Amino acid sequence: MLKVGGIWVSPFEVENCLVEHLAVFDAAVVGMEDDKRLIKPKAFIILRAGYEPSEALSYELKKWVQGRMAKYKYPRWIEFVDALPKSATGKIQRHRLRNTF
Repeated sequence: MLKVGGIWVSPFEVENCLVEHLAVFDAAVVGMEDDKRLIKPKAFIILRAGYEPSEALSYELKKWVQGRMAKYKYPRWIEFVDALPKSATGKIQRHRLRNTF
């Protein structure tokens, strides 16, 4: 769970919203500090075949989440990646995303 603006946010809820978008194959959400040292959601996105990373797509994904969830839950940063670190059982290793990016 992430505490964003004093309110708890489930990364799974944001991830489920993101993967409903046609361009998104998989997603992982972690908490990252902004310039004011407040925790905000950051999304790591794997795109489906035929989609290219771009600022326009990043903006579209942010608006997608804002239109379906409370505004404070949308990812402030979106990073497009080729793969997500996973354990042998297939669970996303969020600690690796927080520590390496």
